[in-house]
Amino acid sequence: MSKAMSSGNKTKLSFATRSVHAGYDSADNQGSLNPPIYMTSTYTFDNVAQGAGRFSGDEPGHFYSRISNPTQEVLETRLANLEEGEAALATASGMGAISATLWTLVGPGDQVLVDKTLYGCTFSFMEHGLKKFGVDICYADFTDHADVKAKLSDKTKVVYFETPVNPNMRVIDIAAISALAKGHNNDLKVMVDNTYCTPALQRPLTLGADLVVHSATKYLGGHGDLIAGAVVGDAETIQQIRLFGLKDMTGAVISPMTVFLILRGIKTLQLRMERHCQNAQAIAEMLEAHPAVDQVFFPGLKNDPYHEIACKQMDDFGGMIALELKGGYEAGVRMLNKLKLAKLAVSLGDAETLIQHPASMTHSVYTLEERAKHGITEGLVRISAGLEAVVDIIADLEQALAE
Repeated sequence: MSKAMSSGNKTKLSFATRSVHAGYDSADNQGSLNPPIYMTSTYTFDNVAQGAGRFSGDEPGHFYSRISNPTQEVLETRLANLEEGEAALATASGMGAISATLWTLVGPGDQVLVDKTLYGCTFSFMEHGLKKFGVDICYADFTDHADVKAKLSDKTKVVYFETPVNPNMRVIDIAAISALAKGHNNDLKVMVDNTYCTPALQRPLTLGADLVVHSATKYLGGHGDLIAGAVVGDAETIQQIRLFGLKDMTGAVISPMTVFLILRGIKTLQLRMERHCQNAQAIAEMLEAHPAVDQVFFPGLKNDPYHEIACKQMDDFGGMIALELKGGYEAGVRMLNKLKLAKLAVSLGDAETLIQHPASMTHSVYTLEERAKHGITEGLVRISAGLEAVVDIIADLEQALAE
């Protein structure tokens, strides 16, 4: 690694520069401008002692690609740099990162305190996965700090939340929740899903969180052509997750080809996020003024209840919008079925504008009663603002909203 990109100098260069250079030095790789893709499952040793040393962790180096890979190492170094953490672990999916981390941190009798609204598969893993193995899942409204404080207990090992929240766009005060959690027990882990923002807009570790997880499928990759995840935090915990949660419990191993695509995507992350944010702001303002729209959920709107918190902890307001139409579910279905440019699809953070109906798609694993309890309305529509010319996106939305 070049001296400019070492951990001690990781914040001296700008975010955009570190997105391109961190974790890689072409001089160490035959002058190759891009990191080589190491397509290997295993690694040879000079002797038995070297092999034993690598397995024990006493000697640096790779020994099996379920644990690590040189291409993967570049991505992990870069992600840790951008999130301002000590270390990172790349995984085969966002759910791979979440599940590997939680399998490592909790066991029977422990509690995970989570926000009342979660991405559907995260909710399913908590509710239908961890609970089966004796882990208590406790829900609180993380925008209500008194509720969080009341539900912290001696059993709490992890405090988990997303911000902004998928899909209803609530914004949770990372610093305040982290302080509450640490004030209760300094040993518990605060874990934040930063997928909606990426480190280009928000860095939870600098606000008191211990771990950050990502679906790298989304903005980090940025082109809708890969599935991946990551977790970032302190070096000791990340190593524990690598050797237990990844190696033994999930096997959620990322492909070196996928790593290469993410590295390529991250080089343009700041540029893309700027455009996503600009487009989302314009779309939200149009929707707010449209007679067919009942409510817009976007922290960039000055009358949004989370605008002030977003201004405090985010560098911009992101590319995600949620809305309710005056005609409810039926009106939402009509609008979605009339779209011509925007794509009716799940996922987010792609170049294309993507629109979906959470209650029947990404959050359909919740029952009707669970959605009502957890703040996911039946008529909610979610928009991931793409990179197209915003005038074209708005024109498509306007024709879809027309009677």
